[in-house]
Amino acid sequence: MFKQNKIYTDTIILGFAIFSMYFGAGNIIFPPYLGLTSASDWYISFFSYFLADIGFATIAMFALLKVGGNVDDLTNKLGKLSGILLMSAIVLCIGPLIALPRTGATTYEMLVVPIFGASFSNSIITSIIYYGLIMFFTFRPTIMIEVLGKILTPVLFFGLIFLIIKGFVTPIGEIILNTTNDNLFFDGLILGYQTLDVLAALAFGIIIIKTVKAKGYNNTKISFKIIGSASLLAAFGIMIVYFGLSYLGATASSLYGADIPKAVLLNKIINILLGDYGNIFLGIVVFLACFTTGAALVSVTAEYFSKLSKRKISYKTLVIIVTLFSIFITNIGLEQIISFAGPILSIVYPAAIILVVLVFFDKYINNNVYKFAAFAAMIFSFLELISSTTTFNMGFLKLFPLSNEGLGWILPAFISGFIGFFMKVKAKNL
Repeated sequence: MFKQNKIYTDTIILGFAIFSMYFGAGNIIFPPYLGLTSASDWYISFFSYFLADIGFATIAMFALLKVGGNVDDLTNKLGKLSGILLMSAIVLCIGPLIALPRTGATTYEMLVVPIFGASFSNSIITSIIYYGLIMFFTFRPTIMIEVLGKILTPVLFFGLIFLIIKGFVTPIGEIILNTTNDNLFFDGLILGYQTLDVLAALAFGIIIIKTVKAKGYNNTKISFKIIGSASLLAAFGIMIVYFGLSYLGATASSLYGADIPKAVLLNKIINILLGDYGNIFLGIVVFLACFTTGAALVSVTAEYFSKLSKRKISYKTLVIIVTLFSIFITNIGLEQIISFAGPILSIVYPAAIILVVLVFFDKYINNNVYKFAAFAAMIFSFLELISSTTTFNMGFLKLFPLSNEGLGWILPAFISGFIGFFMKVKAKNL
C-alpha cells in the first residue's frame, strides 16, 4: 500500500511534467497577442482560448482514462485499421512531421540567432546539440518524467511567474478600451482549437500511463486518480500563465497595433520589463518550453510505434530514428513538411475531437455513431481541402454553419452520428 505523502508527491511531479509537455513556444506567444487585440476585454479572450486549448485537452485525457487508459480502445471505436491509421497520423503530425522540428527551429530562432547570428552552420550545430540532448534525455522515459517534473518545469513555470508578477507591478502601458473587436470569445475559441493540444493529450497519455505503472502503481483506481489529479494541476498552472501573459499583452495595447508579429510582441514586452537581459531571459524560457515539449514528443512517438510493431523495433532505436529525422527536417525541409502535414491535421483533428466527446456518452450509443460522425467530419474536411487547394470549387460548403471558422464539419458529423445511432447492426471494422 502506498503512503499518502508519496501519492501526493508523485501527483505534483507528474502535474509539472504534464504542464511541460503541453507548454511549448506557441503557448507563450499566443496569449500576449490575444491580450493585445482584446485590450480592456482581454479576460474574455483568455478564458475562451484556455477553454478550447488546455481545457479541452484535459477533457481528452479524462476520455482516455474512461476507456481504461489505452488509446487503442478509444481509436478502435472507428474500427481497428481505421483507428491505427488515425492514431499513427496524429503521432506523426504532433511528432517528427510538424511539432518536433518546430521546437528545434524555434529554439534556434529565439535563443541562438539573437546571440550568435543567423547562419546555416549555426543552425546545424544547434540542431545536433538540441536533438542530441533530447535523445539522451528520452532513453529512459520514466527518468525523463522525473526530471521534467522536479527540475526543468519548475524552472520554466517560476520564470514565467516572475515575468508576470513584474508585469503586474510595473505595467508597460495603459490598457485601452476595446471598441473594435466584438467577437472576442469566438476568436479565442478558434485560436485555442487550432493549437491541436487535444491531439497531444491523446498521444501524451501513452507515456504518462506507462510512467505511472513503472512507478509501481498497478492499482487502476489509484493510478487513474494520480493521472487525473496531475492533469488538473497542470491545467491550473497553465491557466495562471495564460492569464498573466494575456494581461501583459493587454498592457501593450496602447503601444502596438494588431499588425505586430506575435513573436516580436513578446520580445518587446520582455525587453521593456527586463531591459537588456530580456532577450537572454526569453531565450532560456523558450528553450525550456521547446526542450520539455520536444522530449515528450520524441518519447511518445518512439513508444507508440515500438508498441505498434509489437516491440520488433525497440524504443531506443526509434528514439534515434526520430531525432535524426528531426535534425534533417529542422534544417532543410520544415516549411515543406508543414505544408504537407497541415492538410492531414485538418482531416484527422475533427475525428479526434468526435472520439473524445462521444466516449462520455458511450453507454448510450453504439460504435456506428462514432464511425458515421467521424467519417462524415473527415469527408467534409477533405472536400474543404480540395475546394480550397484546387480549381474544383465547392462553394456550397461555405453554407454550413461555422465553415468560415474551420468548424463546418460539426453539422455533417452530428447528422451522420444521429443516423448511425439507429443502425444497430455491428459494422465491420474498416
